[in-house]
Amino acid sequence: MFNKYPITTKEDVLGALSLVIYTLILIPFLKYTMIVLWGNDDGEGGTFALYSLICRNAKASLLPNQLPSDTRISSFNLKVPSVELERSLKIKERLETSSMLKKLLLMLVLFGTSMVIADGVVTPAMSVMSAVNGLKVGISSVNEGEVVMITVAFLIVLFSLQRFGTSKVGLAVGPALFIWFCCLAGIGIYNIRIYGSQVLHAFNPLYIYYYFERNPTQAWMSLGGCLLCATGLEAMFADLCYFSVRSVQLTFVFLVLPCLLLGYLGQAAFLMENLTQSQQVFFLSIPSQAFWPVVFIATLAALIASRAMTTAIFSTIKQATALGCFPRLKIIHTSRKFMGQIYIPVMNWFLLVSCLAFVTVFGSINEIGNAYGIAELGVMMMTTVLVTIIMLLIWQVNIIVVLCFLTLFLGLELFFFSSVLGSVADGSWVLLVFAAVLYLVMYIWNYGTKLKYETEVKQKLSMDLLMQLGCNLGTVRAPGIGLVYNELVRGVPAIFGQFLTTLPAMHSMIIFVCIKWVPVPVVPQNERFLFRRVCPKNYHMFRCIARYGYKDVRKENPQAFEQLLIESLEKFIRREAQERSLESDHNDDTDSEEEIASSSSRVLVGPNGSIYSLGVPLAESAGTVNSALGSSASFDGSSLDNELSFIHKAKESGVVYLLGHGDIRARKESFFLKKLVINYFYAFLRKNCRQGIATLSIPHTRMMQVAMQYMV
Repeated sequence: MFNKYPITTKEDVLGALSLVIYTLILIPFLKYTMIVLWGNDDGEGGTFALYSLICRNAKASLLPNQLPSDTRISSFNLKVPSVELERSLKIKERLETSSMLKKLLLMLVLFGTSMVIADGVVTPAMSVMSAVNGLKVGISSVNEGEVVMITVAFLIVLFSLQRFGTSKVGLAVGPALFIWFCCLAGIGIYNIRIYGSQVLHAFNPLYIYYYFERNPTQAWMSLGGCLLCATGLEAMFADLCYFSVRSVQLTFVFLVLPCLLLGYLGQAAFLMENLTQSQQVFFLSIPSQAFWPVVFIATLAALIASRAMTTAIFSTIKQATALGCFPRLKIIHTSRKFMGQIYIPVMNWFLLVSCLAFVTVFGSINEIGNAYGIAELGVMMMTTVLVTIIMLLIWQVNIIVVLCFLTLFLGLELFFFSSVLGSVADGSWVLLVFAAVLYLVMYIWNYGTKLKYETEVKQKLSMDLLMQLGCNLGTVRAPGIGLVYNELVRGVPAIFGQFLTTLPAMHSMIIFVCIKWVPVPVVPQNERFLFRRVCPKNYHMFRCIARYGYKDVRKENPQAFEQLLIESLEKFIRREAQERSLESDHNDDTDSEEEIASSSSRVLVGPNGSIYSLGVPLAESAGTVNSALGSSASFDGSSLDNELSFIHKAKESGVVYLLGHGDIRARKESFFLKKLVINYFYAFLRKNCRQGIATLSIPHTRMMQVAMQYMV
């Protein structure tokens, strides 16, 4: 806080201390611990968890693949705005009907995410270098260059150990951090006893007013340094999947906050008696007998904090990938017990290289601290905006309370932001450029993915064409099951036409499989598959939507997946027959997919046999539906047996995976910018990201691929 202006009086120290105290109370304690943590998405925190929560309660996603049946997933926990609060209904309607608001919301989320990743670069650099700087106090011969080299060595070790996961090092993390906080409190109490308790006056907020009144420019410039007491908040929120909200709140209130306050009070007490020693005040205030143990614990705590920030980024990237906002990367699950513990190799080494670049280019904690403030404030402001939307849309908080929350915290963060922007010319612009590049990567990926999906929807095969081809589809139907993977949740993809014209024969049974990510953390296994029939029965064509949450792990081997799929299909056919028997007696076939969907899509069948009827009120349970179905009239048993027998024979003949590889290219008459984005940037990202086939674990001997290019 005093790296740009010298301390002139003790009152300056009290004013700066008061600013730190109330920054800690207002932002980490009141905003994040008491309010933002409750905005979690079923235990998941972070920017994209907030976005997922909003998308689940209002159709705010730009990707048009939402289905009404998604809201029947039990983990949706959908809270429909009450009729009494018309404001929530109006906001929901406005958000769902305005494409501009959807784009603005996505842009805010992507901006916040880019700042989180930038934060993940600066946090290890700042934390580790700050701890290593203690060597300069203990050993006078250590210079800045040696501090940089030691920091680089620590960072390499830190990111190299990241692949072992949190659970394997978790036993050492808790005790180490507990000792660290006890050290902070102990050193603070020691300094207050030695140098006097006058620092306790800083709890009076008037000292902040006096501080700005005496030296407004100096006080304003010190805000960037003051903000560093609140860094790491987004990591605490994003890492929420490891802990419960209540445990984080209790730990923060009864351990973290008191120890931090005592630590800063002790430093201020030392500084008031040593006004000229404002650099490295923490290490200078340590009693000589405890100096080296504290330096060791401080370095260990810095490494743990850096690791926590990195795991938060991994979690955020996985959420963004599932929601179509980040290129697919290889994700390794490091724990069999906790599904949220992941490791992303490419992202890990990218963060390491970026950290090393920041450390070697800046070489000073003051300059890195300026960049740190910009990244942290960018995330804080986006979190404030998203939580405000959640308050209005989901929590249905009184409008006066919402306005107070938005005015207080966004105003405070903008005030801090105005201070750190003044240091952009000192080198912080590098971080802004870094964040802008990440933002463009995510936006281009989302734009290209959305454009590709919309084009596939427009060019899907018409049902009339399939009806004209007949049940043999204009070719020979050979025994076996063909699983056609595509991204469409409705209609027959155009890529299927490529298979019909390319292959000499087609399988006797076709299942269009769509792997769909829904905006929930986890989809229960018994609600995974949603089946519909495509065309009349004698076509033997079905659609299967396999739904996954952004926290779900796709580790099924092909045999297990096929078994689950076939079992679910059999249950769907049985329940469909019972449902038809309940409704009517003579309509066995239909001539369009829409008519089929209107009846058969009312039944959702899980692999364990659980039945979810979409044609009954939500208040009725699955047991009620099963009871009703069980007491229904008899249906055509021979037709059912024949179809089930047909499935078994097709399964015995073998299952083949038919994958369509679709690319998009901009039309010749498109604008230059669109050609540049689609033909070069998006094409580059698709070529170098992890292909969808890599996540399916499909044996190559049972796989066929056809490429197709769409002009957009």
